[in-house]
Amino acid sequence: MNTTPFWAHLIPVVAVFAFFLLTTALLIWAERRVVARMQSRVGPNRVGPFGILQTLVDGVKMFFKEDVTPSMVDKPVYNLAPIIGVVAGFMAVAVIPIGGTFTIAGEEITLQVADLEVGMLWFLAWGSLHVYSNFLAGWASQSPYPLLGGVRSSAQMISYEIAQGLAIASVFIYTGSLRVSDIVAAQAGDGLIAGMPGWYAIPLFPAFVIFLVGMVAEAGRPPFDLAEAEGELVAGFMTEYSGLRFGMFMLAEFMSVVVMSAAMVTLFFGGPSGPTFGLPDAIAWVMPIFWFTLKTSVFILLFVLLRASLPRYRYDKLMDLGWKVLIPIGLVWVLMTAGYVLLIEQGGLTATTRVVLAGLAGLIALGLIVVPTSAADQSTPDLAVPDEDDEDDDAADGPSDHGSVGAQRSS
Repeated sequence: MNTTPFWAHLIPVVAVFAFFLLTTALLIWAERRVVARMQSRVGPNRVGPFGILQTLVDGVKMFFKEDVTPSMVDKPVYNLAPIIGVVAGFMAVAVIPIGGTFTIAGEEITLQVADLEVGMLWFLAWGSLHVYSNFLAGWASQSPYPLLGGVRSSAQMISYEIAQGLAIASVFIYTGSLRVSDIVAAQAGDGLIAGMPGWYAIPLFPAFVIFLVGMVAEAGRPPFDLAEAEGELVAGFMTEYSGLRFGMFMLAEFMSVVVMSAAMVTLFFGGPSGPTFGLPDAIAWVMPIFWFTLKTSVFILLFVLLRASLPRYRYDKLMDLGWKVLIPIGLVWVLMTAGYVLLIEQGGLTATTRVVLAGLAGLIALGLIVVPTSAADQSTPDLAVPDEDDEDDDAADGPSDHGSVGAQRSS
């Protein structure tokens, strides 16, 4: 019988969800500040020190802002859609540890809500459910642009969820366990070479790259924010939303950035593990939280830099990247990882052989990246834009239909 008191279960629940919620609020502020600096602007700087309370003020304003419901919407589904996104985001973080283990009043507490047998499969399941928020919002709005945004979001999720699943499958195979605590513990020692970190980003580099690209697309962030492309779809699936419900979509989007960054750190960068520098046990428990926060912040910053520096992908290019590049590479890499693990289990490999095989696998993965990418670029040529020479040739050939229409309008 489990005799652990209720408060011992409550502490990790409150700590984990408070961590992700506060990090999301800081992300909204930090993104506005970083992008402003990159564009030679100031950003929020009035409310609180360095404008850090601007997110709180905007949240309160959005909470009390008039919430307009269009008459043509399917109201039950319309109201349910934003809730699904927020709930899925909070549930996905239940298996992600944000720190180590410490003791309070004789009770051992781990800063992880649930260390499930299925591990990151729980994370993938809630990530898949998150897309229902976008699709149902577009469908329930009974409007063309939101519907197109919902359909885009569904197609984008399918292609990149498969690629992400293959990347995570490589981690499962390499570790030999689905449990998140086992994945983190396996990265705590030395890597392929003594003295190097045991992070999976090194031996499973192709899987790391696939997950990196997939997490940006899964979060619907620039340059893969095609589901809400304001230049094409007004605001996509969120077009008919306002007030608090629009704010819930924003919260779900920004929270997905934090959740994806935390998953990346857990799978490929050792999670909260890191050196404690010989600190006494009384304060050493803080170091895992520090390392997890630092690693996660690096990938959060990457999301911000991508938004400020890269143009939006064309939709056909986005789908080509998922289906023609990432998924084939993921399939081949899963087979290669399984073969490598099988060799180790059957006869064992020396350290030198492991390094050589890792190098060969890296070269093969590089070829898998270059060849499909080149083929995808050739199969979907960019839209032709006429230059001045083309216009001169058209003028020399005589008036076109377009020119005749223009002449008729001018007359």
